[in-house]
Amino acid sequence: MHELGVVFKVIDNLKEVAEENSIDKISRVTIGLGEVSTVIPEYLQDCFKWAKRKSPLVEECELEIETIPAVTYCEDCGETYPTVSFAKICPRCHSENTYLIQGNEFVIKEIEVP
Repeated sequence: MHELGVVFKVIDNLKEVAEENSIDKISRVTIGLGEVSTVIPEYLQDCFKWAKRKSPLVEECELEIETIPAVTYCEDCGETYPTVSFAKICPRCHSENTYLIQGNEFVIKEIEVP
């Protein structure tokens, strides 16, 4: 389960931001999570609930996850389409000459303090 490692990295990043801004508590963090990022939102939530008890900075922090839809671009017809529904094959022209343009991100979007 790599979600625990991801959570530790998020908390490390939050500690850095807190130090740079003289913050002693964070009440909410919003993560943008790509639909095909390989991070499972439920596991991420569970790991965060466990790990936040280890750090006074985030012990009362809520984790909000916003899904970033996966979108693929077809180089042959120039159209985009939802990746999860159609994978690598363009539903319009049936080309495999496609690539992911959005949806594998993992980003801290927002940090809220009391």
